[in-house]
Amino acid sequence: MTKIVFVRHGQGEHTLNPPNSLQIKDPKLTKDGVFQASRLISELPLIESDIVITSPLRRTVETALLWSKEVKCKIIVNPLVGPRMFPQLPEGQTLPCDVLLSRKYLELEFPHLTYEANISEEIWSNGINTLAEAKFNELAEKFILWCKQQSNNRVYVVSHDGTITSYRQLITGTKLTREAFLKETDWIEMVCC
Repeated sequence: MTKIVFVRHGQGEHTLNPPNSLQIKDPKLTKDGVFQASRLISELPLIESDIVITSPLRRTVETALLWSKEVKCKIIVNPLVGPRMFPQLPEGQTLPCDVLLSRKYLELEFPHLTYEANISEEIWSNGINTLAEAKFNELAEKFILWCKQQSNNRVYVVSHDGTITSYRQLITGTKLTREAFLKETDWIEMVCC
């Protein structure tokens, strides 16, 4: 039995003055976001054998790094946990604040992290934000299977409100709404049998 613990990133600059702040490219954590992420050290302690998967955006990587700063656990950047619009809108477009950072850029900026290699360049470039539900579910099932194949009983995922809600909906088979969104640095543990 594998447990996936989904953790929402700390407060990002893009949330301070919506809708204008949603136009910020590559927003980082705010002071409050740094505090929230650092608080995870005591609220949800990690150990060296833990695996933390993070979205390829600065605010999620910063959250993972602050949370794990006292423990040398493995951090893997994976676009399958990048931003996802929820609910999906057929005409929806990716906002500037949710544009993925390129793998090449991230590897230069954060060379000590691991980058998921078994993902298509299309997903590394475009992410999962506006994927049709069926395609997202197909990729999400593969990601969940990958989590189950890890030697750890628990995998941590630092991600975004819409992404976490999409995975929760898939895992539980229950229709969710935006009211199910986690607050900043809240988490939920899902059992995947």
